[in-house]
Formats: sequence, structure tokens, C-alpha cells
Amino acid sequence: VYTGQVQTGCGNGSAAAGPFYCPLDQKVYLDTSFFSELSQRFGASGDFAAAYVIAHEVGHHVQTITGISEQVRNAQSRVGREEQNHLQVMMELQADCYAGVWANHADKYSGLLEDGDIEEGLRAASAIGDDTLQRNAGRRVTPESFTHGSSDQRVRWFTAGYRSGSVGACDTFSSRDL
Repeated sequence: VYTGQVQTGCGNGSAAAGPFYCPLDQKVYLDTSFFSELSQRFGASGDFAAAYVIAHEVGHHVQTITGISEQVRNAQSRVGREEQNHLQVMMELQADCYAGVWANHADKYSGLLEDGDIEEGLRAASAIGDDTLQRNAGRRVTPESFTHGSSDQRVRWFTAGYRSGSVGACDTFSSRDL
């Protein structure tokens, strides 16, 4: 947890990047100001909105320890910018799905979820989709530049993980329809 800037195994991290995962030191970095911004600027308030973001970043850790991150990086090194972005979107949407799997298990086995929690997570997923962020910044929506997926995609993959409770439902790399 940090505010402003932090030194990581991946270099200098800043609040401008929001929460992120560094595969080189295998740590999740959470800028505390992001969660206020998530609520105030993006309209995604609630404790589960923050839990979704954290679970998404932990999903990247799962991708690292299972070798998925390395496979994606290797594939990205052999293709152009647009295809690199597409591969990144698949990885990000898989992390959203993993967050949904976590939510399913947190609800089923621990009873951690409260009424409205899933809706908070879905609002957060929608609020931070690439299309919504581009539109809200007054820019033209350009899907070829996406690195995290559209709002609809992020909601759909989180929901797939939540409904199934299985990482097997999270194979974005084989899906015909992201």
C-alpha cells in the first residue's frame, strides 16, 4: 500500500497508474488515492468495488505463478502493437474472471459478501473499462488501443467467474467472443 510513488521490482510506480501487479517481485501495489477516485470520480463506491480491484490484481499473481503471464509476454514479443494490446486485453479479462471466481468462493465458503456487493463490483468493472475511460476523457473510443477491455467485456468476464466459481470458465485466450 502506498501513496504517490513507490519503488518496485518493475521500476518506479506512481499513483497515475492506479493499482498494479509487478510480476518481477510478485507483489500487488495499491495506491490509496485510487480507491477514493474509484468512488468519487468513477461512481463505483463500496467496499466490494475495492475488493474487486484487489482481486483482479491478485488474479495477475495467479497468472504469473501458473506461467500465463510469461506465455503472453513471449507472444507479445513476436507481434505488432495492436495484437500486443489484444493479448493484454485477454490477460486483463482473465484477471477479471479470476476476481469473479474469488467472489464466488468468498460468498459460498466464507459468507463474506453482503447484499449489493456484486453490484458494486460490476459498477467498478464497468467504470474502468477502456471505452468508458476514453469516452470520459473526451477522446474517441478506439478498441485497437484497449489494454484492459471494454466495460461490457469486463462485466461479462467478472460475471462468468462469479457464476461458475471455476477458473476453467476463465479461458479468455480460447474464447471466440471476448
